[in-house]
Amino acid sequence: MNLYFRLFWLLFWRTRHCRKIDFLGTSRITYRALPSDCDINFHLTNSRYPAFMDLARTYMLAEMGLLKRFLKLKWMPIVNAAEFTYIRDIKPLKTFEIETKVVGWDEKYFYIEQRFASERGLHCIVHVRGVFVCKGKQVPLDVLVKEAGYTDAAPELPPEVVKWKAFLQLKKERNM
Repeated sequence: MNLYFRLFWLLFWRTRHCRKIDFLGTSRITYRALPSDCDINFHLTNSRYPAFMDLARTYMLAEMGLLKRFLKLKWMPIVNAAEFTYIRDIKPLKTFEIETKVVGWDEKYFYIEQRFASERGLHCIVHVRGVFVCKGKQVPLDVLVKEAGYTDAAPELPPEVVKWKAFLQLKKERNM
């Protein structure tokens, strides 16, 4: 996390004035690509995408009404894997929106999709796989989902996430 001013603004102002979404709802937050966010190619540098995504996932938890509760429980999110598909660049001083939503979970991980979009269209799609940990141990997904107040069955993972999950497993097996 290298966007400290934006993090403080998010925690001390934006989360107090956010709308409410349900557990599978889509969170939306808008940012502007400042010159310090851009590289020598005059577009948002690749290293800023994950930093903005951290902020957007934090905001999503606030919109779900879970941020304070999870902090109180000392549950900390950990990203296990992420895959990026860059479509078009984000130019300096342009505003963009990050859409963030939980797309599903399995026995070990939850999966989130994040999209960067602007008036020019879609810029980047990212899938993130992660867990929450407390005192060095993973919070079981059924406990997390129950704490979130979600009682329905887990949604079916999108086909691209299913294939990505299989690819991650293959990478793990080939490198053990």
